[in-house]
Amino acid sequence: MAGTPPAVEGFALSHERDAVWDEGLRGYFAYRDLGVTEATGGRVGAHVIRARGASEQADETHYHTLEFQLVYVLRGWVDFEYAGVGRVRLEAGSSVVQPPGIRHAELAHSEDLELLEITLPARFETHSV
Repeated sequence: MAGTPPAVEGFALSHERDAVWDEGLRGYFAYRDLGVTEATGGRVGAHVIRARGASEQADETHYHTLEFQLVYVLRGWVDFEYAGVGRVRLEAGSSVVQPPGIRHAELAHSEDLELLEITLPARFETHSV
């Protein structure tokens, strides 16, 4: 079916072929908004996040003020350090629910890293430790 679907409140459709990659929280990633923020009035956010090359340099430890955060790795791998958990490697097919306020840092990621992030709410604060 070609064309644009009718305007229906709460409906969001996003095709990879039409993807727009923007700057986001971290400069070494590109972010693709999936339209969920607008569709849910800001209650839920969903992004595909893609690496702009490999990194072996640890990011600063930080935490987010939000209700829910899920990360699911689509391609590649990423290493995180979580307070009270330790170092964790996520690879294609891995997921993690990061509890509200957990202190964490990204330690490294592969050149081909691509992940899906879902948050509640869509917009939230990030605090450096």
